[in-house]
Amino acid sequence: MRLTRVYVDAALSPGGTVALPPDTASHLAKVLRARTGDEIVLFNGDGREFDGRVDTVRGSRVTAAVGDGREVDRESPLRITLVQCLPRGDRMDLIVQKATELGVSRIVPVLSQRSVVRLDKSQTESKIAHWRAVAVSACEQCGRNRLPAIDSAQPLLNYLGGSPSGSPGRWVFEPDSYPPAQGVAATGPVEIAIGPEGGFAPDELEAFRVAGFAQAGLGPRILRAETAAIAAVVWLQARGGDMQC
Repeated sequence: MRLTRVYVDAALSPGGTVALPPDTASHLAKVLRARTGDEIVLFNGDGREFDGRVDTVRGSRVTAAVGDGREVDRESPLRITLVQCLPRGDRMDLIVQKATELGVSRIVPVLSQRSVVRLDKSQTESKIAHWRAVAVSACEQCGRNRLPAIDSAQPLLNYLGGSPSGSPGRWVFEPDSYPPAQGVAATGPVEIAIGPEGGFAPDELEAFRVAGFAQAGLGPRILRAETAAIAAVVWLQARGGDMQC
């Protein structure tokens, strides 16, 4: 039986005891009916996972005993950065979840000229905290022991102006660019950019060109922003990452 994996934002040491995060503890206690002695897997994002065992269950509060730890590497050799224009609604949640499952190592939310979403400082902080929680949940599910980095949302041109130009493996995906780029390095870093509803503006595409991004496509059909992000990551992983057949 597959054991429940739990992320703990704290140091883990064999022989120690940790309090599980409130939401996770409540789920274990009330939904999974966890009992003292039940086995779980603990990780804190440092690349290791630890044998764990439920120590106490008091209402919705759960503590776990920490057992032996071991390095378990499930990271992609491509070290993919996803530069994602914020889509409407909760679509970014899906993008963060699937990008995490597919092995993306860094997610950079950006706002472009045609972005419908606009965030103030407090909204940005709230969104980043929420997306990081989505990434944690995805890591618990998919077996990753390192969390993807999620940057604060920023204007696209600010990001491009502060990123080093000429780096290998940089693509901006556009519906009118077809066929897709042909070369993918065997190892990273690799950087891809996905636009908003309506695509990137012409001057933004020029800024990508100056920053060293090549234009690429994902086929003859126009994909939604969330579909394009998932398709681009799968294409990269299949060509040069850890999803090769």
